[in-house]
Amino acid sequence: MVDGLNEGVRRQTDAKSPFAFVTLVTNNDYAMGALALARSIFLTGTPADVVVLHTGGTPEAALEPLAELGCRLIGVDHLPLSDAFNARHARREVHGNAPFTKGRKPDFHTPLDNFCKLRLWQLTEYHAAVFIDADAIVLKNIDKLFFYPEFSAAPNVYESIADFHRLNSGVFVARPDIETYETMLAALDAPDAFWRRTDQTFLQTFFPDWHGLPVFMNMLQYVWFNMPELWNWTDIGVLHYQYEKPWEEDHPRAEQLKPLIDLWWAYFDGDNIPEIATLKNPAETA
Repeated sequence: MVDGLNEGVRRQTDAKSPFAFVTLVTNNDYAMGALALARSIFLTGTPADVVVLHTGGTPEAALEPLAELGCRLIGVDHLPLSDAFNARHARREVHGNAPFTKGRKPDFHTPLDNFCKLRLWQLTEYHAAVFIDADAIVLKNIDKLFFYPEFSAAPNVYESIADFHRLNSGVFVARPDIETYETMLAALDAPDAFWRRTDQTFLQTFFPDWHGLPVFMNMLQYVWFNMPELWNWTDIGVLHYQYEKPWEEDHPRAEQLKPLIDLWWAYFDGDNIPEIATLKNPAETA
């Protein structure tokens, strides 16, 4: 294995499949999210690996339940980016220059961490990988995504059809390749580059002809109250809790999103997980 595959990546176990679902954990909060996500993936009966990339910000104790569940844990460093790049993309700078106006990002959200997703392209032991943010759960088998082209992602639809032209990087299909990874690094750290929505803006720029997945493969939670006519539980492959997280104690949307939060906790605890087809759509709960 050439050095570029191992630089900044620490594999402790071998791959068991040519395919992998991959997520990223950067702190204790996202480790909680990853536990619910991993359990939801395993319950679909997939033979694919479930890989958890984790940075130094994640306590060892938070990783143990993921290993016990059967996840393949891979330690990763932050990307080797310039000091100027890191300064431009610090939390204060990103949220100051590109504030979120539709929802609230929690305090544990750190923009620079997001770029660690790109280390997925170093995992060339996999023929194909599906990345899923740790603040999501999988509601049915989505293994067919492994046969979608690179780069596939769903549109960032959560408020109106006007968002359809932007991708959401919470779910995407990739083909790991070290040359692609190295080309990405060079493009990412171009002089004065500022990626307004971090990895999301970068990936849309790097893959301008991205292949569109159905919105159901990355159903953003705000659709529940903003576009309820789009919501159909039996169609949803991945439910993505963008903005506020279901485990937050001071959740400002808790009343609006209670059915979705309750579902997340069922997957996290592993108890009383309902049959998805029996859940009521938003029009039926109004």
